Amino acid sequence: LHHSLPDLMKVKGIGVVKGVQLACVAELSRRIWKRKTLTCRTLFSCPDEIADYYMEDMRHMEQEELHLMMFNTKNMLIRESCLFRGTVNASVASAREIFIEALRYHAVRLALVHNHPSGDPSPSGEDIRLTRQVAQAGELLGVTLLDHVIIGDNSYFSFKERGII
Repeated sequence: LHHSLPDLMKVKGIGVVKGVQLACVAELSRRIWKRKTLTCRTLFSCPDEIADYYMEDMRHMEQEELHLMMFNTKNMLIRESCLFRGTVNASVASAREIFIEALRYHAVRLALVHNHPSGDPSPSGEDIRLTRQVAQAGELLGVTLLDHVIIGDNSYFSFKERGII
């Protein structure tokens, strides 16, 4: 999942066609996993369900990404979007942009999900600051922050489970 076509072609016996096939298999695997997870549940009632939904997509990423999950009043997922792409260890996120997107789709609840390319899902000071800022802004707007889940390598951190929000 981490290798580009030129990287794959450096392996003896892998040419352009085989490299493209391998890249396609990786992408299909990711899509099948995500589709299976989504069709099994459109309701997300606990942090491990959110982590399961994003784990295969995000644990292999080499850059941080912040995703926004938007829910209706019954916690059914109505939309998800990638709001920010960052560097290896940072993502520039803003509560303002998060709520512009959430209000555009009439979300009443939301969850933030981002990855740590290092594999360690422990939150940074900036992660904690953003989470608290979004939770407070959400209270004013009537949009509840359900959780902020950080994806590591086969592990996750939930701000809700840890009592931070």
